[in-house]
Amino acid sequence: MSVIDKVLGKITPLPNEQKRIEATANARAVASTGGWLWQVLDHHDEIRARFAACRDAESAEERVVAMKELATILNAHAMAEEVVLYPALAQVGEKMHAGHAYSEQTTAKMQMAEWETIAPSTPEWKDKLAHIEGAVLTHMYEEESRWFLHLKDKADRQDHLADRYREEFERCGGRG
Repeated sequence: MSVIDKVLGKITPLPNEQKRIEATANARAVASTGGWLWQVLDHHDEIRARFAACRDAESAEERVVAMKELATILNAHAMAEEVVLYPALAQVGEKMHAGHAYSEQTTAKMQMAEWETIAPSTPEWKDKLAHIEGAVLTHMYEEESRWFLHLKDKADRQDHLADRYREEFERCGGRG
């Protein structure tokens, strides 16, 4: 893990597992089945499962496959949020949160690109996985516990957001 990774880990401590579970449950309770928040939560569940698959992969070949599967869902999900949900978040008065969300996702993309250059058979590969997973889980917690709850409460045209989010997710390679 690089010095920057270690510093960032100290600055943004991870919410504990119980807090993350509660945030997801609370967000799911206000989400409409098939709505944009429901879709986001489904994608968050899949992202968590893809991280677990990366952690569980034993051979270098299995690690590469798991990493690519994670990258597919993570990239499609991030692009759909960036094109649809973060602008909507800014429009309902949450410009600072929207900007922060963009910044976190850009950092995650850079970290993913760096991860691809690390030999999957090395301990450094697992270290980078842990760092990226921690950052992504924290980001998802912020969305589920605050940011997207504000958007759900304040945004007009919830059906439009759901349709646009789905379109962008699928356009960027996510499975519908």
